Amino acid sequence: MDLWFEEYQTKDMVIACRVRRTLHEEKTPFQNLAVIDTVEFGRMLVLDNVIQTTIRDEFVYHEMITHVALNTHQKPVNVLVIGGGDGGTVREVVKHQSIEKVVHCEIDGSVIEAAKKYLPEISCALEHPKVEIIVDDGIKHVRSHKSHYDLIIVDSTDPVGPAEGLFSAAFYQDIHACLTDDGIFVAQTESPFFNGELIKRIHQDVAGIFPLARLFLANVPTYPGGLWSFTMGSKKYDPLEVDRANIAKLDTRYYSPDIHFSSFVLPPFVQELLK
Repeated sequence: MDLWFEEYQTKDMVIACRVRRTLHEEKTPFQNLAVIDTVEFGRMLVLDNVIQTTIRDEFVYHEMITHVALNTHQKPVNVLVIGGGDGGTVREVVKHQSIEKVVHCEIDGSVIEAAKKYLPEISCALEHPKVEIIVDDGIKHVRSHKSHYDLIIVDSTDPVGPAEGLFSAAFYQDIHACLTDDGIFVAQTESPFFNGELIKRIHQDVAGIFPLARLFLANVPTYPGGLWSFTMGSKKYDPLEVDRANIAKLDTRYYSPDIHFSSFVLPPFVQELLK
C-alpha cells in the first residue's frame, strides 16, 4: 500500500511525504501527536497534523534558534527554553561552555517522552546534568521569574492552540522582565512568504519593548515556503557587532561565523515587512 502524510501548509498548498510506517500516535491533553517514518526526511514529529521537526533537516532550525543569540551574549549562564519538547534546542544550548543551567519548560510532557523514545538524535541532551525539565505553561513560568535568565528561547509551535499566547506583546513584556539587565530573547516567527503580517506585528511589538530588535533567516525545507524567520530582542548586545574571533568552534552543520552575519542580510521583500 502506498501511504502518504499530507500537511496543508496553507489552505491552498500541501506538502506530502511518502510514509514507511507510523511509529507512534496519541491524543494528548493539548494536541494530536504522531511520530512517522518518512522516506525523504526520516523520522518526523507531527503535532495536529503539522510538521514540527525531522531527522533530516532539524539541525538548521535548532542551530539557528540557539547559536545566533548565544554567541551574541557575552557570557550566557542561565537559559530558559520554552517549548521545543523534541529537545533539539536544549541539545544545542549545552554545547556552550559558559552555560551553567538550562531550564526546559514544555507544556506537553507527552512530546518529551515521544522524542526520547523515537528521536534520540534530537532529544539526546534532555538528561544532561545542566538541564532541568519542567512540564508547565511557559507563560506562567516567565511571569514568576523576574530578572532571572540571560537568554530566553521561545521554540514554539505555530500561533494557534496552546502556543497562541506565545506570540503576544504582553508575553514579550513579561519576557523582558524575566531577563537580566543584558538579557536576550529569541523566537521562531514563521514564514516571510505566508506570515508577513505576523512578522511585521511581532517585530513592532519587540522593537517597542527591547532597545534592539533584529530579524534573521534560515532555510528549513519542511517548513512552509522553506524560508524561516527568527526574531531577537536584546537589552544590550547587537548580533551584528559580535567579534568574529570570539565565536567558538562548535559541532554544527548549518550555523557558522559567516552564517551568523549573513542571516541578517534580508531580501528587499522581507525588509519591506519591517517598515
